[in-house]
Amino acid sequence: MMLSLPEGYRAVVFGASGALGQAFVQALQHDPRCAKVCGVSRLSSPGFDLLDESSMAACAQALAARGPVHLALDATGALTVKGRGPEKRLDELDAEHLLDAMALNAVGPALLIKHFSPLMAPGQRVIWAKLSARVGSIEDNRKGGWYGYRAAKAALNMLLQTASIELVRRRPLAVVAALQPGTVQSALSKPFVGNDAMRPDEAAQRLLTVLDALQPNGRAQFVDHQGQAIPW
Repeated sequence: MMLSLPEGYRAVVFGASGALGQAFVQALQHDPRCAKVCGVSRLSSPGFDLLDESSMAACAQALAARGPVHLALDATGALTVKGRGPEKRLDELDAEHLLDAMALNAVGPALLIKHFSPLMAPGQRVIWAKLSARVGSIEDNRKGGWYGYRAAKAALNMLLQTASIELVRRRPLAVVAALQPGTVQSALSKPFVGNDAMRPDEAAQRLLTVLDALQPNGRAQFVDHQGQAIPW
């Protein structure tokens, strides 16, 4: 249960058709303190396309009529883009692929904040959480490779941090978090992980527990599924 949010809180999950997105929706549906959870994706109604800002604006307008939101979970993202996985070496870099990775993993999520953060409940504790990745940490980069995905996640983290400063001015009780979910069984990670990956339901529950414990501090927080801070 999300004990830190008001009784009868409302939640929205972006990317609800993915493994973690579905797990978030199911976990929140089983929380008796959650009055309503809305899972949105390209397949839902209302829905949105991460590459089409007008669809985000229309989706936000439709959800606004359903009441204020206390918890927003952005589970969108892509590791393989147009059939291409992450680059391992400099000689694999391709301008179009880099821009595609940036559009899906940084620009789209930033536009979601633009259009949906005004739906967050004023004067109450609210949480905006975005799935990020440890590879987006500039300081923690020790292995190299994965150029486009790393760069997009680093850009995402900066966009999220910058947006958090503006968001908390209007909603001082807001918590903004970039989340490292750990290695999770999903279509996104399947080509790159072994059999020891977490089930999506386990990862979702861990992340919700971490979010429940975070305190507003005026900035975005970059944390893993165990609640440990990750250097930006």
